[in-house]
Formats: sequence, structure tokens, C-alpha cells
Amino acid sequence: MTTEQRLSDHREYVRRAIEVSIHVGLLILLASACLMILRPFVPLITWGIIIAIAIYPAYRRLRSLLGDRGTLAAIICILISLAILVVPVTLLTTTLIDGVHSLTTHFREGTIAVPPPPENIKTWPLIGAPLDRVWNMAATNLTGLLKSFAPQLREFIPRILSASAGIGLTVVEFILSILVAGALLANASGGAAVTRSLANRLFGEKGPEFQELAGSTIRSVTNGILGVAVIQAVLAGVGFLVVGLPGAGLWTLFFLIAAVVQAGGLVLIPAIIYVFAIASTTKAVLFLVWCIVVWLMEHVLKPLLLGRGIAVPMVVIFLGAIGGFLALGIIGLFVGAIVLSVGYKLFLAWLEGPVAAKQEA
Repeated sequence: MTTEQRLSDHREYVRRAIEVSIHVGLLILLASACLMILRPFVPLITWGIIIAIAIYPAYRRLRSLLGDRGTLAAIICILISLAILVVPVTLLTTTLIDGVHSLTTHFREGTIAVPPPPENIKTWPLIGAPLDRVWNMAATNLTGLLKSFAPQLREFIPRILSASAGIGLTVVEFILSILVAGALLANASGGAAVTRSLANRLFGEKGPEFQELAGSTIRSVTNGILGVAVIQAVLAGVGFLVVGLPGAGLWTLFFLIAAVVQAGGLVLIPAIIYVFAIASTTKAVLFLVWCIVVWLMEHVLKPLLLGRGIAVPMVVIFLGAIGGFLALGIIGLFVGAIVLSVGYKLFLAWLEGPVAAKQEA
């Protein structure tokens, strides 16, 4: 090969490399622009996909009962999902508004009062003495107690208001996501074809397996973590209402959030202490038994529902969901579980690859 030919080949190689770099750069620029434009809608679309996958088995059974009328089945699923979301939120909001209104009225009229603590509270181990001191101060000089905690309250109240606004926006976001899920369910066949093509492009011949794994993981997390947390929160809320716990709706909301991160018992403890302090022994013991039953339900239902129908150990799903929640918030429950499950399966495929190749040889 002559020098001129080598120079020509080199120029051609450089030209192609520059051309490929320009094309790749333009693709990255286009993808970034698309993501920037769609960024406000990404949470809605993501939650819509998650909700659609979670309720797809119910949608499929309902569609079969309605004679394969997919649109009607999707509308019914939307209405049921909206009712499941809106009814508890409405009840919680009503409870909070009534509580705030009552508290405001008492403050305005100067009739707010805290009953004195029971005598036996001093005998409680560890927390008895400090709790009795703070409670006595609240009963005898509530204004002084509030002044002593003024810096903390001044810092805490804006956070409460910000959290309340965030909860309201989250509810609106979930309502819109349910509507997106309904649209996806009405076009389920087209959506399934798109996800199948994407899985095949990403994972090749294992695409259908990973497509099924992602869907099963979402349904598993929905049933095993969110579903169990909702069941526990409903039963805990019933107990709070029966014993007359002040702000039962707010307590239930706190318990639901804590139950999602597997810490529901921490919310039950102060409620149990309060009931033992103000109620009769029989009523308090019954409430304690009820709380124990609510807490134990997590250990009974979660093994039955989490990881069901998935070729991945339950511990992988659980660690992915909780780790994802801590890293990304509630949507991380699903993203974390899916990512860790896919990573686990890819790791197994990598381990089994050389062995399978030797056996075939």
C-alpha cells in the first residue's frame, strides 16, 4: 500500500469518525431537548404506567366480563381508582379542617385546656418523669409551655404548611396519573407492543422475560408494600377513631407513611401511651391488643404478597423497594425494585454464561 493510499484511508477514517461524532452529538442534543420538554410530565406518565400495570389484571378480568369492551372497562377502572383515592383524602381533609377550626376557636375564646396527667404516669419507666413534668406544665400553664417551645414551633410550622401544600399537589398529580393510566389501559395492546419492542432492543432474546419481570415487580410492590400499608392504615385508623384519639385522620396519615418504610410501629407507640394515660385500663389494653394485631399483619401479609409470581427472591424486591424509596421518594419503591430485580437477573445470567457455553461445547 502506497503512502498516498494510507493517507487517503486515514483521511476517510477521520472523516467518518467526525461524521459519527456529529451524529451522536445531535442525537444526544435531541434526546436532551425532548427530556427537557417532557420533564414536567415525566412524573405523571411514570405514575400512569405504574398504576396501569398494577391494575391490569383486574382490568383484563373486567374487560372479559364486559364482552371485550376495553374502553368501558378502562372507564370503570378509572372511576373505582379515583374513588379509592378521593374518598380517604376527603375524609382526612374534613378531619383536619374540623380539628384546626376547633383549635382556633378555643384559642380565640381562651377556653383551651389540657387535663392533668394521671397519677400513675410517674411510675412509667424512662419516660414517666419527663412526660409528667411536661404534661403538668401544659395543664397548669399552657401559654408558658408554648413560649418555651416557641423557637421550635416557629421553625416547625412553615414545614407543616409546606408539607400540606405538597400533599395537595401530590393528590392532584395522582388524579391526573389515574386518568393517564385509564388512557393506557384503553390502548393496552399498543402499549404492550411498544414495551415488548423496547425490551427486545435492550435485552435481546431475554426481552420478554424482563418485560414480564418488570410488570410482575410493579404488581408485587403494589400489593406487598403499598397494599399492606393501606390495609394496616385503615385498621389503625379504625382503632384511632374508636378510642377517640385526637386528630385520628392525621395519625392515620402518619401511620401510612411510616408503614410504607416499615416503621408503622413507631407511630403506634405514642398513640398507645396516650390512650393508657387518658382511658380506662380495659379500653387501653384492648387498644394495645388491636395495635399489636395491626403491626403483626405486616409480617403475615407481606410474605404472602411480596414477590408473589416473580422469579426473584423476596429479599431482592424488598431491599430494592425500600432503598429506592429512601433515594427517590415513593416512586423509588417501584423504580428501585425493578432496577434491583433486573440487575439480579443480569448478574445470574452473567454467572451462568460461561458454564452454559462450556456445556454446549
